[in-house]
Amino acid sequence: MDVTKKLILNYNDIPAMPNVMVKALSVIKDEGSGLNDLADVMCYDQALTTQVLKLVNSAYYGFAQQITSISKALPLLGMEQAKNIIITFAMKPMLTSRGGKVLWEHSIRTAVGCEWLAKQFKLMDPAEAFVIGFLHDIGKIVLNTKNPIVYRKVVELVNKGANILDVENMFFGTNHSDVGFLLAKKWQLPIVVINGIKYHHNPQASSMSNFAYIVYIADKLTQDKTGEIELDDDVMKNSNIEIEDPVALRENIMNRASILLSSLSK
Repeated sequence: MDVTKKLILNYNDIPAMPNVMVKALSVIKDEGSGLNDLADVMCYDQALTTQVLKLVNSAYYGFAQQITSISKALPLLGMEQAKNIIITFAMKPMLTSRGGKVLWEHSIRTAVGCEWLAKQFKLMDPAEAFVIGFLHDIGKIVLNTKNPIVYRKVVELVNKGANILDVENMFFGTNHSDVGFLLAKKWQLPIVVINGIKYHHNPQASSMSNFAYIVYIADKLTQDKTGEIELDDDVMKNSNIEIEDPVALRENIMNRASILLSSLSK
């Protein structure tokens, strides 16, 4: 058994998928279910309901009227957008407690970036792209949970310019892409999400490369660094995604993400 599988199968603290997320995804997968069934799931969690209403009334969605109930919110959002909101809120405690504020904020920014790129280049459903971007780094949760002291060393070296996969492999014998891939499979997430998680650092190796390219680009654009944006020329050439001004696009995505982050923090 390789290191990654052993880590996922045998480590007792591997996170379970949040309960409300399990219920929501179950409803969405059921072709016989509708918005009313999803509303029932959301209304069961009062904190989720409160936060969802705050978000749908924020500038991120920009609805003209004030929305006062989940039953009114869902027809405006649709099933996929509602799913995104549930996943975002359900995962926030796990991401912030096991990965810290930096991982949470980067996950949101990458999700917004994926959503924008998917919409702009019509490569996939923007709502689905949001989920892939949001969950692309979930493997970091597992590595950080296994040994937070060692993972801090990983972060320190990466901040000095080291390649994150190389450093993770050196310390853990595996990396967050491979770990996240197996965690996503354990959670029975959709194949496009699983694939995007595994290949977001190496999209050319993916059999579903359109999705992986989107996550790769959004991840690079939304790194919490100043200066030049490091988009690999060969990757970009193969992606067929032409970005004329990466700096301007980065600013646009970061500004839009800041609206969402502000709403989620209230």
